[in-house]
Amino acid sequence: MAEAAWELEHSVDANVSPGFAWSFWTDVTNWDDPPARFVLDGPFAAGSRGTTVLPGQEPVPWSIRAVRAGKSFTFEMPLDRAALSFEWRFEALSERTTRLTQRIVLSGDGAGAHAAAVQAGFGPTLAAGMKRIAGLMAQAEARARGGG
Repeated sequence: MAEAAWELEHSVDANVSPGFAWSFWTDVTNWDDPPARFVLDGPFAAGSRGTTVLPGQEPVPWSIRAVRAGKSFTFEMPLDRAALSFEWRFEALSERTTRLTQRIVLSGDGAGAHAAAVQAGFGPTLAAGMKRIAGLMAQAEARARGGG
């Protein structure tokens, strides 16, 4: 692959334990991004394939490229002569706080043809989306602990 044509990274601190953050976010049924629905065929492991399903559109395939259990994972969507990768990192700040970082990278010889759409689709929403994810995690962990 060619050098990155576009990339964006954002971090947010979630009030959840690192173990919970990892187990919650590696369960793709928790990837709540309506109207998109996410399906993983197989275990959450490198080489497994998934699909993003949007109403009225062809399913979008992706695959998990790398997993460092409890630390990070990367999944990648193939595009025409390009690839869009999403790297998630989980950093323990304390027993009850985890820094979530998402890095989105568009690369490949044909990346220029996709850059405007990728920027428009992810640039304006990444920070708010990650804040929402951190909130969902905190609510889920509180329910799991019996606190709400």
